[in-house]
Amino acid sequence: MIRVSVSEAARLFGVNTQTVRRAIAASEVTYVVVAGRYKINFESLVKWSQIHTTVKNKLANRGIGQFVDKWKIKNPLYSPNPKSVTVKKEGGQNPATSGNNTAK
Repeated sequence: MIRVSVSEAARLFGVNTQTVRRAIAASEVTYVVVAGRYKINFESLVKWSQIHTTVKNKLANRGIGQFVDKWKIKNPLYSPNPKSVTVKKEGGQNPATSGNNTAK
């Protein structure tokens, strides 16, 4: 289970720390208190952010979501080769083996 502090949650989701504290006060996220500090369950933070439209938009524009395009693999050397990836047809047969397989 991943737990983050209030300030870490605010930075990750691109919101103010007071917004995260309001979510804690309203019991919208699950948390524990460790050494007098809130540690918030990351999974509950993600669910909370997807429920609230404003937080979802801030996540995409100011939070960790702004870096997603930078994480995409652009070098074909490290991206999967489409020829090596097999896609199953609806009949359950592999296209690589669905050819003429008659023994001679």
